[in-house]
Amino acid sequence: MPASMDGAAQQRLLAFLARVTKAHLIEIVELSALSGGAIQENWGLTVELEGGTKPGRHRWVLRKDAASGVAVSLGRKEEFVLLRAAEEAGITVPTPLYLCEDSSVLGTPFYIMARIEGVALGPKVVKDVSLGGDREALTAQLGRELARIHSIVPPRSDLAFLDEAEGHPALRDIERYRAYLDAMKELRPALEWGLAWCAEHLPAQQETVLVHQDFRSGNFMLDDSRLTGILDWEFCAWGDPMSDLGWFCAQCWRFGRPDLEAGGIGERETFYQGYEEESGRTVDREAVAFWEVMAHLRWAVIALQQGHRHIAGQQASLELALTGRMAAQLELAVLDMTPPERWGTAHA
Repeated sequence: MPASMDGAAQQRLLAFLARVTKAHLIEIVELSALSGGAIQENWGLTVELEGGTKPGRHRWVLRKDAASGVAVSLGRKEEFVLLRAAEEAGITVPTPLYLCEDSSVLGTPFYIMARIEGVALGPKVVKDVSLGGDREALTAQLGRELARIHSIVPPRSDLAFLDEAEGHPALRDIERYRAYLDAMKELRPALEWGLAWCAEHLPAQQETVLVHQDFRSGNFMLDDSRLTGILDWEFCAWGDPMSDLGWFCAQCWRFGRPDLEAGGIGERETFYQGYEEESGRTVDREAVAFWEVMAHLRWAVIALQQGHRHIAGQQASLELALTGRMAAQLELAVLDMTPPERWGTAHA
């Protein structure tokens, strides 16, 4: 992520802000790249406005495309619309404020949202139990937040950009992951085994809801006492609600606390209880276990894609190179989760 934004870009940004806020005087007090964001750039933006619709000092976040990315990431316009729909559904998110689709301003479309305080880094939020208040209450709240996401269902005219494809969502994912491996010319027998295994053990197809697809420790922010926001909506799609539960509970997102199966934060059953109470939906525990296998396959493919960017010379990055090497550990987890004695015969 670049450490600064040149003066010409800042002037174009000021002109955009003047249009949307109608302020007659704007000063950028602070503009700096925030940590994280391998797929998107996040910039801390503090402005002082005189006149217009929002006079006073404001602390915002500007979010735009980064140099690296993955194939299924949504654009900034779509992410902005999703944030707006999430806020309307009562989900704890940063308030979306302004969208700019004009790439001539900063090189890519971007949007501005309210800045929330706290810590999001996965290993930190798992290990520092002083964050987020009571951990049992937090675990149940995370279940309720996910249930509110799943309360958004198609058809939605504002979310028409999301694909309403036919067929079992897991089969669509399996085909996509195979295509990604083929495109990278990656020979990964353990991943091929896992994909074949999942194709033979599909759970019953459930109702279609909005799935976040990256709801996990590391993508929500905590301060000293509470959850302050759910982050990173660029992978949203219509899909199976159990897939999000499987992603959150997958071992790869517990960050050194395998005993706390709900994201390294709390007990799985506490998370399920919060989800069930808010959604009125019964958690299909066997289906969640299936989606945990799928979670490791998906993360392994994404890790390989990120590593491939470095290997192919698209973006020299130690972080991307190291991410690619995580695939082997994820493959081992897939093999551990798919012994015949655990699953028996295939599902219909």
